Amino acid sequence: MRRIFIFLGPPGAGKGTQAEMFGAERGLPHISTGAMLRASMDAGTALGNKVKAIVDSGSLVSDTLMIDLIRDRILQSDCSHGFLLDGFPRTTPQAEALDVLLKETSEKIEAAVLFNISEEVLMSRLSARRTTENRADDTTETQLKRIKVYEEQTAPLINYYKEKSLLVSIDSDGTVDEVKSRLLNVFPLDSSATFPNTRSVSNQN
Repeated sequence: MRRIFIFLGPPGAGKGTQAEMFGAERGLPHISTGAMLRASMDAGTALGNKVKAIVDSGSLVSDTLMIDLIRDRILQSDCSHGFLLDGFPRTTPQAEALDVLLKETSEKIEAAVLFNISEEVLMSRLSARRTTENRADDTTETQLKRIKVYEEQTAPLINYYKEKSLLVSIDSDGTVDEVKSRLLNVFPLDSSATFPNTRSVSNQN
């Protein structure tokens, strides 16, 4: 049975950084839909150009397109033992479609990890990211729109996974190592157990 994780949180919460480390340490591919979409844009294909217009506006790519991308990706050989989704699902319909997809192979999500972050820390991180990463799609206006889209369309996933007893909440304020330590408190490196109850790990360091 494959180990399947979902990392949730607003743009700037640090879920991508944690997902990359978490996946690497457990031999699970970190599937970042953001990276997948940027790769398609860099390739300059018809699909990439279509995606670029959507991403540059700060809007979400359609559910149908994202589901098709994910379906193809998780069938690749490196996902044979499991995978970690970062940036998908972003909407309740996407979450429902993922459940249907996994039901076809009699699989289930092990946990949906929510990275909670205070507004003050979030805005500070986003400001720093604009300065250091210099990404064309990371303007102040676009970042604020992404946060609004997250609150309106992605935040409902918190209750969706909480009702399924799959939600694990991690305090994302603090350094990368501090957040990683909180994550390890719930998912030790030698652990293969599932965590059926909603848990919250705050600043205990």
